[in-house]
Amino acid sequence: MLNHVILIGRLTRDPELRYTSSGIAVTQFTLAVDRPFATNGQKEADFIHIVTWRQLAESCANYLKKGRLCAVEGRVQVRTYDNNEGKKVFMTEVVSDNVRFLESRNKDRNNVLNGAGQGPSERVDEKEVPLSENGSPVDISDAELPF
Repeated sequence: MLNHVILIGRLTRDPELRYTSSGIAVTQFTLAVDRPFATNGQKEADFIHIVTWRQLAESCANYLKKGRLCAVEGRVQVRTYDNNEGKKVFMTEVVSDNVRFLESRNKDRNNVLNGAGQGPSERVDEKEVPLSENGSPVDISDAELPF
Protein backbone atom coordinates (compact mmCIF):
# COMPACT_ATOMS: atom_id res chain seq x y z
CA MET A 1 0.00 0.00 0.00
CA LEU A 2 1.11 3.55 -0.63
CA ASN A 3 0.28 6.78 1.19
CA HIS A 4 2.60 9.48 -0.14
CA VAL A 5 1.81 13.14 -0.85
CA ILE A 6 3.88 15.91 -2.44
CA LEU A 7 2.42 19.43 -2.44
CA ILE A 8 3.70 22.84 -3.50
CA GLY A 9 1.87 25.92 -2.30
CA ARG A 10 1.90 29.05 -0.20
CA LEU A 11 1.28 29.36 3.53
CA THR A 12 -2.03 31.01 4.40
CA ARG A 13 -0.76 32.08 7.85
CA ASP A 14 2.36 31.85 9.99
CA PRO A 15 3.07 28.35 11.35
CA GLU A 16 1.81 27.68 14.88
CA LEU A 17 4.45 26.02 17.09
CA ARG A 18 3.45 24.09 20.20
CA TYR A 19 5.09 21.55 22.48
CA THR A 20 3.56 18.32 23.76
CA SER A 21 3.60 17.57 27.48
CA SER A 22 6.72 15.48 26.87
CA GLY A 23 8.49 18.43 25.18
CA ILE A 24 8.17 17.36 21.53
CA ALA A 25 7.73 20.24 19.08
CA VAL A 26 4.74 20.18 16.71
CA THR A 27 3.92 22.81 14.11
CA GLN A 28 0.67 23.26 12.21
CA PHE A 29 0.05 25.44 9.17
CA THR A 30 -2.23 25.56 6.14
CA LEU A 31 -0.95 25.37 2.58
CA ALA A 32 -2.91 26.89 -0.32
CA VAL A 33 -2.40 24.68 -3.38
CA ASP A 34 -3.76 25.85 -6.75
CA ARG A 35 -5.93 23.42 -8.68
CA PRO A 36 -4.71 22.65 -12.20
CA PHE A 37 -7.95 23.88 -13.77
CA ALA A 38 -10.29 26.85 -13.57
CA THR A 39 -14.01 26.82 -12.81
CA ASN A 40 -16.01 29.50 -14.64
CA GLY A 41 -12.74 31.16 -15.65
CA GLN A 42 -11.49 31.53 -12.06
CA LYS A 43 -8.65 29.57 -10.54
CA GLU A 44 -9.41 27.71 -7.33
CA ALA A 45 -7.21 26.46 -4.53
CA ASP A 46 -7.37 23.76 -1.91
CA PHE A 47 -6.39 24.64 1.65
CA ILE A 48 -4.58 21.68 3.17
CA HIS A 49 -3.66 21.33 6.84
CA ILE A 50 -0.02 20.36 7.40
CA VAL A 51 1.57 18.98 10.60
CA THR A 52 5.31 18.68 11.25
CA TRP A 53 7.10 17.23 14.27
CA ARG A 54 10.36 17.62 16.22
CA GLN A 55 13.27 19.50 14.61
CA LEU A 56 11.39 19.97 11.34
CA ALA A 57 8.59 21.65 13.30
CA GLU A 58 11.04 24.11 14.87
CA SER A 59 12.65 24.87 11.49
CA CYS A 60 9.26 25.54 9.91
CA ALA A 61 8.26 27.83 12.78
CA ASN A 62 11.55 29.74 12.51
CA TYR A 63 11.82 30.14 8.72
CA LEU A 64 8.34 29.92 7.18
CA LYS A 65 5.96 32.88 7.16
CA LYS A 66 2.58 33.66 5.65
CA GLY A 67 2.77 33.81 1.84
CA ARG A 68 6.02 31.88 1.47
CA LEU A 69 6.24 29.17 -1.17
CA CYS A 70 7.23 25.70 0.04
CA ALA A 71 7.09 22.04 -0.96
CA VAL A 72 5.72 19.51 1.52
CA GLU A 73 6.22 15.76 1.40
CA GLY A 74 4.45 13.36 3.72
CA ARG A 75 1.40 11.16 4.22
CA VAL A 76 -2.34 11.74 4.53
CA GLN A 77 -3.78 11.08 7.97
CA VAL A 78 -7.40 11.18 9.12
CA ARG A 79 -8.05 11.56 12.83
CA THR A 80 -11.19 12.01 14.87
CA TYR A 81 -12.06 13.80 18.07
CA ASP A 82 -15.19 14.84 19.95
CA ASN A 83 -15.90 18.58 19.91
CA ASN A 84 -17.44 20.62 22.75
CA GLU A 85 -20.94 19.62 21.66
CA GLY A 86 -20.07 15.91 21.80
CA LYS A 87 -20.09 15.48 18.02
CA LYS A 88 -17.39 13.43 16.32
CA VAL A 89 -15.20 15.58 14.06
CA PHE A 90 -13.06 14.10 11.27
CA MET A 91 -9.82 15.94 10.48
CA THR A 92 -7.82 15.20 7.32
CA GLU A 93 -4.24 16.49 7.30
CA VAL A 94 -0.82 15.81 5.83
CA VAL A 95 1.80 14.69 8.33
CA SER A 96 5.00 15.94 6.74
CA ASP A 97 8.44 14.44 7.09
CA ASN A 98 10.10 16.79 4.59
CA VAL A 99 9.56 20.49 3.89
CA ARG A 100 11.53 22.44 1.28
CA PHE A 101 11.69 26.21 1.53
CA LEU A 102 11.35 27.36 -2.09
CA GLU A 103 11.95 31.07 -1.48
CA SER A 104 14.88 32.45 0.43
CA ARG A 105 14.31 34.73 3.38
CA ASN A 106 16.97 37.15 2.07
CA LYS A 107 15.17 37.45 -1.29
CA ASP A 108 11.95 38.43 0.50
CA ARG A 109 13.82 40.89 2.72
CA ASN A 110 15.50 42.54 -0.29
CA ASN A 111 12.19 42.78 -2.19
CA VAL A 112 10.47 44.50 0.73
CA LEU A 113 13.39 46.84 1.45
CA ASN A 114 13.80 47.77 -2.22
CA GLY A 115 10.06 48.02 -2.87
CA ALA A 116 10.36 45.29 -5.50
CA GLY A 117 7.62 43.08 -4.05
CA GLN A 118 4.56 42.45 -6.17
CA GLY A 119 1.16 43.12 -4.65
CA PRO A 120 0.79 43.53 -0.89
CA SER A 121 4.21 42.74 0.55
CA GLU A 122 5.05 41.20 3.86
CA ARG A 123 6.84 43.55 6.25
CA VAL A 124 10.15 42.05 7.39
CA ASP A 125 11.52 43.12 10.74
CA GLU A 126 15.27 43.75 10.58
CA LYS A 127 15.68 42.39 14.12
CA GLU A 128 13.88 39.10 13.36
CA VAL A 129 15.91 36.16 14.68
CA PRO A 130 15.06 32.49 15.17
CA LEU A 131 14.52 31.41 18.78
CA SER A 132 15.47 28.22 20.58
CA GLU A 133 13.14 26.21 22.84
CA ASN A 134 13.81 28.46 25.82
CA GLY A 135 13.20 31.66 23.82
CA SER A 136 16.83 32.77 23.55
CA PRO A 137 18.28 33.64 20.10
CA VAL A 138 19.95 30.84 18.15
CA ASP A 139 23.38 31.59 16.68
CA ILE A 140 23.17 30.49 13.02
CA SER A 141 25.72 31.34 10.35
CA ASP A 142 24.69 31.85 6.72
CA ALA A 143 26.46 28.58 5.82
CA GLU A 144 24.09 26.62 8.10
CA LEU A 145 20.86 27.94 6.53
CA PRO A 146 18.94 25.44 4.41
CA PHE A 147 18.50 27.90 1.52
